[in-house]
Order: sequence, then C-alpha cells, then structure tokens
Amino acid sequence: MAASGGEQPAVRIGDVHGSSFSIGGTHNTNSIVHHGGTEAAAPGAEELLEAVRELRAALVRLPRSPERAALDGELDEVAEELEAGGEVRPGLPARLRGALERWAPLVDSVSAATALAALLTSLGG
Repeated sequence: MAASGGEQPAVRIGDVHGSSFSIGGTHNTNSIVHHGGTEAAAPGAEELLEAVRELRAALVRLPRSPERAALDGELDEVAEELEAGGEVRPGLPARLRGALERWAPLVDSVSAATALAALLTSLGG
C-alpha cells in the first residue's frame, strides 16, 4: 500500500484462521501461523507424515550438499517413526522443529518447510 502525503506505509492483515503464510526474503523470513480450536483439531500422524514427505520431495530440487543429506536423514528417521507407530509420540514435534531450525538456511525458501512448521506449531512442537 503506497503512502500518500505524510502518512507512513502500512500493511494490514485481517483475520487469519487455520492458515500459515510467510513474509520476507532470503535470510529474513517470518512465518505466521494461527490455529484456533482444541487439541482435538491437532494434526495426526498421517498429516504430519505427508508434510514430512512433501519436504523431502522439495529437498530433491536443492543442490546436493552434506547439509541436505543430514536433513534428509533426519526426515527419514521421523517418517519411519510415524509409519511404524501410527501416532505422534511425545518429543517428536520438538525434535522435528529443532531440525527445521538447525537447517533453516537450507530450507528458508522451501514452502513445504513452512507448511511443516505450521503443523508442528499446532502440535506444540
């Protein structure tokens, strides 16, 4: 929105429900997530597994590197745990959130990472 006269430029975002979006560019990304409701509305293992798979698929498009291989390995472990257990075990959301934070420079422009982060936030991880 352009400022007219002496007004300061402003951005106004109305109500956001059940959505996530990201604002910023490389090395300056702020993910905004809003989930209303109760714990019953929290994503299940299948939804989290799908988000992990989508991030792994997006990583294939990035250049090969030791960092990418390490993150892919961590995502493999999480996917195996979700497939075997069929549930989101305590500690898994926090562990996965830690991996995303650790490898943030690698995935800051990958929308699948933002979607996964939104699910983790709704799980409290």
